[in-house]
Amino acid sequence: MTRRTVVKACAVIGGAAAVGSVLPATTAVADERRGPQRPATSANGWTIQPNADLDSQVWTRPVAGTGLGVPVWIGDVETVLVHVVRRFHYEVQELTAVDLAGWRPAKGLRRGLPDSNLASGTAVRIRQGAGAEGSLFPLQVAAVREILADCQGVVRWGGDDEPVDESLFYIAVGPHDERLPRLAATIREATFR
Repeated sequence: MTRRTVVKACAVIGGAAAVGSVLPATTAVADERRGPQRPATSANGWTIQPNADLDSQVWTRPVAGTGLGVPVWIGDVETVLVHVVRRFHYEVQELTAVDLAGWRPAKGLRRGLPDSNLASGTAVRIRQGAGAEGSLFPLQVAAVREILADCQGVVRWGGDDEPVDESLFYIAVGPHDERLPRLAATIREATFR
């Protein structure tokens, strides 16, 4: 090895080290300019939760009088969705544990479509597997429509979506919509009379 080769190699290595030390700082500055990263959200604008019943906004909540539980976003969402499940159980069709599902991991759900709301804990599936159009009798559909009317536009039924999914019920408003806490307060008041 000649002295010239050694000097060139040191220069290349030194230059690479200098560039390497500048790049992370440049990346950090670019990240600061972009602002904080927003968490992923489901179709209705709620934050997708990584799990249920552990360091999450989603917890399995009992459905009074049914012996069932369902993982949903706690608080106002819980109040409204558990109310929908309870009414479905008593007014449309009696449910068993296999008929009811709540939160699901985001993987495998269609992002941007209503079933993605399951990943945020703001949706439930009632009568899983019976999502096709026509899975309910006309009197059952009428009872579902009555439940939805009482929810004042806060809950949407997948039976009204395209593609149709008659097993899906979800919160149709975002996390800052005032209609949700108002409806939840109404349901709580009626429950504790």
